[in-house]
Amino acid sequence: MIGLVDRALTLNPSYARGWFVSGLLSVWAGQPDLGIEHIETSVRLSPRKRIGSTLFVVGMAYFFKRQFDEAASQLRASLQDHPGYPQPYRFLAACYAHMGRLSEARAIVARLRAITPLVVPTELPWRQPEDRELLLSGLRLAAGEPS
Repeated sequence: MIGLVDRALTLNPSYARGWFVSGLLSVWAGQPDLGIEHIETSVRLSPRKRIGSTLFVVGMAYFFKRQFDEAASQLRASLQDHPGYPQPYRFLAACYAHMGRLSEARAIVARLRAITPLVVPTELPWRQPEDRELLLSGLRLAAGEPS
C-alpha cells in the first residue's frame, strides 16, 4: 500500500487524503516521525476540511515515540472530535498507564468499555513487535490484567 500511495503522491503532490493515508501507513510501519510529517502535510493542504482522524494518528505516532505527554494531549483532542471511536481511548489508557497515572488510565478504560467490551484487541496492524507490545502492555496495565 505504501508504494501505491507514494505513486499517487508523485502524480498529485497536493492530494491531502494521500498524505493522510501515507502518514497512517508510516506509523503502522514503525516510522512515526515520517507519519507526523505526512499528517502535517495533509492538514496544510486541507486545513478547513480535515481528512481522517489526524489528531489520533499524530497521538499514536507520539505514543510510539514514547513521548507520552505529547501523545496524551493529541489523543485527548482526538476524543473531542470522535468520541465514539475506540482507538484513541485505547492509546490514551495505555499512555496514562506508561506514565504511571493508573487511576486516569482506568477511568479511560471505563469510558472505553461503554463503547465496546473489547479493551485489549487481538489483531493489530503495527509492523514492529515493540510497538505492538508497548500498546498491549499499557492496555493490560490500565485494564488491571496480568502482564
